Amino acid sequence: MTFSSRAHWGSFTAEVADGEITAVRPFDTDTDPAPQLRNLPGSVRHRSRIANPAVRRGWLEDGPGPSSRRGSDEFVEVSWERLTELLADELRRVVDTYGNSAVYGSSYGWASAGRFHHAQSQVHRFLNLLGGYTASRNSYSAGATEVIVPHVLGIDGMEPLTYGTTWDVIAEHTDLLVCFGGMPLKNTKVSAGGNSDHPDREMVRRLRSRGGRVVSFSPLRDDIEELAGPLGDGCRWLAPIPGTDVAIMLALAHVLATESLADTGFLARYCTGYDRFERYLLGADGVPKTPEWAAALCGLAADDIRDLARELAAGRSLITTSLSLQRTEHGEQTVWMAVTLAAMLGQMGLPGGGFAHALGVGGVGAPAVTCRLPTFPQGTNPVPDFIPVAAISDLLLHPGSELEYNGTTIVLPTIKCVYWAGGNPFHHHQNLARLRQGLARVDTVVVHEIYWTGMAKHADIVIPSTTPYEREDMGCSHNDPRLVAMQAMAPRYANSRDDYDTFSALAERLGFGEQFTEGRSARQWLEYMYEKWAAGVDFTAPSFAEFWSAGHSELPTAQGVVAMADFRGDPIAHPLPTPSGRIEIFSETIDGFGYADCPGHPAWLEPTEWLGGERASRFPLHLIANQPASRLHSQLDHGAASMASKVHGREPIRIHPADAADRGIAAGDVVRVFNDRGSCLAGVVLDAGLRRQVVQLATGAWYDPVDPADPASMCGHGNPNVLTTDAGTSTLARGTTGQHVLVDIERYDAPLPPLRAHEPPPLVELA
Repeated sequence: MTFSSRAHWGSFTAEVADGEITAVRPFDTDTDPAPQLRNLPGSVRHRSRIANPAVRRGWLEDGPGPSSRRGSDEFVEVSWERLTELLADELRRVVDTYGNSAVYGSSYGWASAGRFHHAQSQVHRFLNLLGGYTASRNSYSAGATEVIVPHVLGIDGMEPLTYGTTWDVIAEHTDLLVCFGGMPLKNTKVSAGGNSDHPDREMVRRLRSRGGRVVSFSPLRDDIEELAGPLGDGCRWLAPIPGTDVAIMLALAHVLATESLADTGFLARYCTGYDRFERYLLGADGVPKTPEWAAALCGLAADDIRDLARELAAGRSLITTSLSLQRTEHGEQTVWMAVTLAAMLGQMGLPGGGFAHALGVGGVGAPAVTCRLPTFPQGTNPVPDFIPVAAISDLLLHPGSELEYNGTTIVLPTIKCVYWAGGNPFHHHQNLARLRQGLARVDTVVVHEIYWTGMAKHADIVIPSTTPYEREDMGCSHNDPRLVAMQAMAPRYANSRDDYDTFSALAERLGFGEQFTEGRSARQWLEYMYEKWAAGVDFTAPSFAEFWSAGHSELPTAQGVVAMADFRGDPIAHPLPTPSGRIEIFSETIDGFGYADCPGHPAWLEPTEWLGGERASRFPLHLIANQPASRLHSQLDHGAASMASKVHGREPIRIHPADAADRGIAAGDVVRVFNDRGSCLAGVVLDAGLRRQVVQLATGAWYDPVDPADPASMCGHGNPNVLTTDAGTSTLARGTTGQHVLVDIERYDAPLPPLRAHEPPPLVELA
């Protein structure tokens, strides 16, 4: 049978036989479909599925409490009735004894592309009705962006991604597209909620076909070549030392300032604080930010930087920065400095000019939907406590301590219960040894999961959830013109349940079942959400029955968008919502916080993890822990596309042939990647498209400790988060810094440990 559905990597139809997806094909509208679709066949009944509700043996026998056995204990399978009783009673105990702030329920993760069965929406509605929970703010993807952009541009931190200048305008008007952090093709394939088309490669082709040029600053050649190549006069790759992008931007700005190429009229009318910044730029601190100064830091030629600055000023130029750059120490500076550089060029608000953050991330640059989207109501969280999302280990390890963040002081509450649904922090979070130590301190860890991931294996109570392909839903995103009916393709696997059914049963036992369900089944919620949405849009939407029968509904989008055009047209009538109403090159607010690691204007701040620092003498390779090309984060790591990329079953690590030769390493070898935080195994791929002393190991390999009882154990599968630090970007945003880390590599000649990442833990028969 054939069914249609949607995932974060696109809309598709699937062939299903005997309860399993056997083949998939993208929608006909998709001109450049995502390879991640290949991970779907075999995913519904994979051996790593969680078949029954399960409780960790130590928790079941000894009761709630801290435990170092999380991650190494066996599990007892129980009935749904027993699990509901145990979990409801534990939640009531925690709330009644310690208060709702003792429940950390942020539950970060992408989960399903559906609007109703989205796991975070379900768990947050449930916990809000329970009385609230300690929450998190911002995201692992864009934690620094989400804090710095409101200060500098006054808008929501994610708005540049959803409502920026559209690709059709860029393809027609941009003369020079400069990409700091590159613009990897792989990142165009995934977006929250998915897309029906992936036009990015075609749009760059159009730009180049009319003479437009692309320049990429990245240590990885394929960060631009796969999307905009081939390399040549119209597509240039400059490979700086990682972590030096801000220094390069400052040097470009120095040329603009000293050669009278900066648009002083724009800076005066639309910006505030440029004079303060320029004093720093020209050397008020004793260091003029010249191309020669930057060249000594970044390893590029000063003349190349100088020539590019002049080229930027000579035509319509667009500056874009990847999200990866703000996932590093001082990541706020990359965004702030890019905005400043674009402002100095004076082209913000002009077609094809200015600043476009994260161009090349899936959906960014696509026309935004002009109507709201169907929404499952979550209610209001009455608990005020929160953390920046990447501070979870600090939260669990240091209750009662103070955390400075964005001009405020947070007192970390004491967490007794971690409640997680629809995410895998062993992918998102860094310094996994420290995370494991934190998880060992709480009384109870609850996890809703489809598969036996690292987080599920560290739980006390494990709830087997259905896949998006075993239930009905509807999917859409803010940058795609289709609302897609997500059809149930297969019966529920084993004893799994929809999260909605699990929460409904828990809510009933806890006394608020009617408030949670409002008397509706899952199908009735879909109809209610759709009809409420349809009644509120300014166009005629089909009935729910018509929508479901057709398989999709068209949504209106805004074509030809030029970011900040209204502001440029009349900054008095359309001021930015900053304190000055203008672009804040110098922020009095940030300056007033007094943070040494985030001053009042963009600046070069030397990172800890870079090849020019002291740590490089011990760990001389710079590892880029970027997003994988073969999957979304850690989702479906066991799928065909993901498994095909592995070497001896381990995550592949790319290394320059010369760096490999220096270490006696050959293609196909298994190596130990290590630093003073941890180690992992990975399979070698030689690639001359990397800068020397740079290696690349993608995130997302399921955590597989060789010794599950040891929090500091080597990961035998290749998860780089055993190596990365969980220190924040700065005191301002405290975003994740997992993109960059210093390591060394050695050939692993010992017998290879068995791979257990995709296997269930030890299970005891259903009790």
